[in-house]
Amino acid sequence: MTEKVYNIGVENTMEIIGGKWKPIILCHLRHQTMRTGELRRAIPQITQKMLTQQLRELEDDDIITRRIYEQVPPKVEYSLSPLGETLAPILNQLCEWGENNIDRRRRDCGETIHLLNRDDVPTLKAN
Repeated sequence: MTEKVYNIGVENTMEIIGGKWKPIILCHLRHQTMRTGELRRAIPQITQKMLTQQLRELEDDDIITRRIYEQVPPKVEYSLSPLGETLAPILNQLCEWGENNIDRRRRDCGETIHLLNRDDVPTLKAN
């Protein structure tokens, strides 16, 4: 087994869920189990090759589970694993932060930003 050294814990987190697409995939999967085609429609900018690669890496890291149904045509579903579900609060906060930042940029900077979907997860407000 190889030895790894991290300066701080977030290095490990980013090694597993970092990058452009993994957090977006995980944000979709925290709401529901999805098939590959559903993820492609939810993330239209991702290529099929990249989606497949990212799903494989997340599965290898035990963040998502893949369920294969023996039928014709084949059916494959992805969902958060129990370990992946522990990321849900962090993912919720990332989505909320992004939405709040978009609102701030619209208000304070006058930017025209189109947010096609707001997150529907209730959040706990800090006192």
